[in-house]
Amino acid sequence: MNETSGPTGLRGGIEGIRHWWQVHVIGQVDQLKVTERRREDGKLSEHYLFMTAMSGAIAVLGLLLSSPAVVIGAMLLSPLMGPIMGLGFALAIGDWDWLKASLGTLVIGAAMAVLLCAALVFVSPIQGVTSEIAARTRPNLFDLFVALFSALAGAYAMIRGREGAIVGVAIATALMPPLAVVGYGLATWNWTVFSGALLLFVTNFITIALTAFAMARLYGFRANLSKTHSQVQTIMVVLVFLALAVPLGLALQRIAWEANAQRLVRAEIRERFDPRSQLDALEIDFAAEPVAVHAVVFTPALQPGIESAVQGALAERLGEDVALDLVQYQVSTNPTAAERAQLASARDRDERGGVSRSAALALRLALAAGVPESEVLIDEARRRALVRARRLDGAGLATYRALETRIAGNETDWTVELIPPASALAAAIPFDGEAPNEAGAAALDLVAWAALRLNRGVLLTGPADEAETAAEGLRQRGVAVTLRTGPAPLRAGWAEEE
Repeated sequence: MNETSGPTGLRGGIEGIRHWWQVHVIGQVDQLKVTERRREDGKLSEHYLFMTAMSGAIAVLGLLLSSPAVVIGAMLLSPLMGPIMGLGFALAIGDWDWLKASLGTLVIGAAMAVLLCAALVFVSPIQGVTSEIAARTRPNLFDLFVALFSALAGAYAMIRGREGAIVGVAIATALMPPLAVVGYGLATWNWTVFSGALLLFVTNFITIALTAFAMARLYGFRANLSKTHSQVQTIMVVLVFLALAVPLGLALQRIAWEANAQRLVRAEIRERFDPRSQLDALEIDFAAEPVAVHAVVFTPALQPGIESAVQGALAERLGEDVALDLVQYQVSTNPTAAERAQLASARDRDERGGVSRSAALALRLALAAGVPESEVLIDEARRRALVRARRLDGAGLATYRALETRIAGNETDWTVELIPPASALAAAIPFDGEAPNEAGAAALDLVAWAALRLNRGVLLTGPADEAETAAEGLRQRGVAVTLRTGPAPLRAGWAEEE
């Protein structure tokens, strides 16, 4: 009796869990509604094409400027999750017409994004490989996990009817930036960048689609196939997933080897010098043949001829040929001398980096203001940048403020000021009761910004109580305000024009 009660109890427990899942989980999902919504999201439409193009354009600009904030903005716009999720759900229910339509939508959108990004890079004065670009050229197993967990969250939210912006961000994170890098590689004829980013994109979209397929099957979405065909379908999905995991696993193994190699190189160099020495800079180029190593050492005693010995030892420990460039700087025997020299070297590198950064900021401000770079004022000591913008056709004060805000958002430790050309305010400030409504508050913000940038006083004309309320807010920001009673709505103009 005891021998049979165990397996029987186990089977009963499994059946109980299966019944609960069927009734309380799958039974709560409106499969028809979910399927129709996925079909709608994956259609090729004007909205899809426009948003894909805008997302790709923003992504490639963020990558060229090495601005994570701009790249995140591109992720927010990307609609690529629609057709990719459609692929997974179409595979789960065996709707091959839907699967082909979703695949076509994805291919058209991806091709358009790549070509647009390539065109923007081709005409861009900035074409260097930035850190944001380089980060998306070497896919590994961790990238597979990012796509996997993003797809799990996205598919769950879609099935349970809890879609939101966070789902789009999670999935778009793995898709649009690599596509933009593919466009960059195409424009610059950089095969390494092109192939690496393309592999990352393909890996991520297939992982997301297969994960959506698995989640859909788990929640009871079924194909109208025979048992044999269904098993063949499952085996094919597993094989595709494994085919992706193997090359990515090999890439991860290479990255682990490189991390260990850096540790070995650092240890080997330190062992050859006095304990009071400091290894300042260590740069290793694993893509070079042979592996290129550049190191800077601050030491109390120079060691002529040590470079060849270290190079031979490194080649033996790494199992690959090594080209070593070892620079030695002699410092005093004081134990802290090497540390002080190292700090001075680091400060020098930071200062050189700061000059490069300020030059890039000056270039962006000049382009935004439509003036030569020489007209941008850069104060390195106070970390302040100022430019007086040229009048642009059709541009109002809101346009110039948006340009300033966009540039300042990428330079949080700088004070960025873009002075707009003098133009009339003519701004209505609508109120909702005793306080400005949302549009009125935005208008007041713009009036305050323009008054401070142009150093001009503001005249408020309208109902006395509304004018006094608005004036109080402007005065708190340092704006000189003159009041004049008049009919609603409250309006703002320059005081000197009256």
